[in-house]
Amino acid sequence: MNEVVVITGAAGGIGQAICAKLIQRGMRLVLVDIHAERLAQVAARLGEQATPFAADLTDHSALQRLMEMVADKFGRIDILINNAAITTVEPFDTRSVESIVGELNINLISPLVLTRLAIPLLQRSADARVVTTVSIGGIFPMPESPIYSASKFGLRGAMLSIGLDLAAKGIKVGSILPAATETPMLQKEAIDGGNALQFMDPPQQPEDVADQVLLMLDKPCLERTPKASESWISRLAMLFPNLLPRSIRLFKKRGEKGMQRYLESLGERGLAQRVDGRWELK
Repeated sequence: MNEVVVITGAAGGIGQAICAKLIQRGMRLVLVDIHAERLAQVAARLGEQATPFAADLTDHSALQRLMEMVADKFGRIDILINNAAITTVEPFDTRSVESIVGELNINLISPLVLTRLAIPLLQRSADARVVTTVSIGGIFPMPESPIYSASKFGLRGAMLSIGLDLAAKGIKVGSILPAATETPMLQKEAIDGGNALQFMDPPQQPEDVADQVLLMLDKPCLERTPKASESWISRLAMLFPNLLPRSIRLFKKRGEKGMQRYLESLGERGLAQRVDGRWELK
């Protein structure tokens, strides 16, 4: 295919799974991540078709340099994949203002800025596409992760709007809305006592999300959800937002049991251990 793909969060669990599948299709990848050493290792595994570019996504000058590098080396962008995200497990009433702004910058502001900066290079492609990893948290609120929910609600709405706007300009825009996915970020969240609602069902694998990205590329649309059942439950619950206090209590009981099973599975796989009655990652 020889298409040029720029993907953020390339060194993370979902990012690596997406990259592995895109390389199999013969695409040329520009891997973007803040973790330079890990990024270099991922690029080395993927081979000469992968170009690493370490960058802090909240540094808009770095994003501009990224676009300049891509323009010089490839001349265009065929596919932009906004995949990077973080989550912080901390009660809203004790979080610092800096951490709130930081999470919003990475999850919401940076993908919008990068998409905007990429438009001139996307317009040079014969089949330009933008794919964004949002979250089921962009549909359903998560009490333990209000800033993550805010960023994903906002990102989903923005990408739907941008998709409607750019379709007439030759750029197809779509979002993937995964539920809990087996990544180091999810493992840490479980250890830290994060959002129990994510564990109502066993987590999906990064490859499940990557498969949806490929399907989005083959059959573009505004949104796809790896776990359709969770999407419909979330959408149905949101039809009656005033019932959320009651419905979340029911979901949370199921989620807490699922989280305990997940923590035990981490222990069985040698990824975590109990220390003084608390789970810790190894």
